[in-house]
Amino acid sequence: MAKKTAANVGTGSREATAPTNSRLDLLSFVPFRLNRLAAEVSAALSEEYQQRYGLDIPEWRVLATLGFRNDACSAQYIAHCTRTHKSTISRAVTALMSRQLVERVVLRMTRKGKALYQQLIPRLLRKEQAILSCLTAREQQQFAAMLGKIEGSLDLVQTSRQGKAEGAY
Repeated sequence: MAKKTAANVGTGSREATAPTNSRLDLLSFVPFRLNRLAAEVSAALSEEYQQRYGLDIPEWRVLATLGFRNDACSAQYIAHCTRTHKSTISRAVTALMSRQLVERVVLRMTRKGKALYQQLIPRLLRKEQAILSCLTAREQQQFAAMLGKIEGSLDLVQTSRQGKAEGAY
């Protein structure tokens, strides 16, 4: 790997070199910051479904995936889409089945699960807006664009249309 020089700085090269005696500043390390931010946003949203509906984060992820798809799918598929460990999804599925919110055909939401999902969506969208309200409309657009660039660099599906075309979501 070539070291970044004055000649290739600003030429679009993404190669970077770390200082030799470097020490990781965890609070400026982007993967740590993204993970921490995702965990905090997820926890803030979970207030909406945990207290009112008794759902934990993995159970919400199962319902959200099924509601987004609007058809049956496997627990393995949900684990892949949500980037959640399959044993965590399995426990969530078992809990949701005991509450009669999903049924195992492959996995499909029951009428009761669909009703809960429909009640929850507007609450979560309002909570999302409250979280993002510290940003101007332009900053929200820029933030979405930056997330899209990062997702693209990791070859993640970014739109519902793309997900359906690729059979990913």
